[in-house]
Amino acid sequence: MARLDQVITNIVDIFLEYADDEGKKKKLNKEELKKVLEQEIQCPELKDKINAGDIEEAMKMLDKNHDGELNFREFCRCVSELAKCYYQKKTGKGGKKGKGKEQEGEQED
Repeated sequence: MARLDQVITNIVDIFLEYADDEGKKKKLNKEELKKVLEQEIQCPELKDKINAGDIEEAMKMLDKNHDGELNFREFCRCVSELAKCYYQKKTGKGGKKGKGKEQEGEQED
């Protein structure tokens, strides 16, 4: 399987595995999200960014329909935000301060 295929299938499989707790399928509550982040994030650059307060804040930011749980679309936004964070760590790009300069540089490439 190609690497991107693996990433996509892993995201879906992880969501379904953790969203199945307590008989509720296809949604993550705050505790389930916490488990996902604690057990499935091992990269030090990302692990150092996650604490209990972050999870509460993440739920507020990601839970667009305000039902107290994350559906798959909301979970994908979480994964996307983590990917952006890792990208910024790896490249030093993507932060709010240098946004205009970064975009100019990307257009030149």
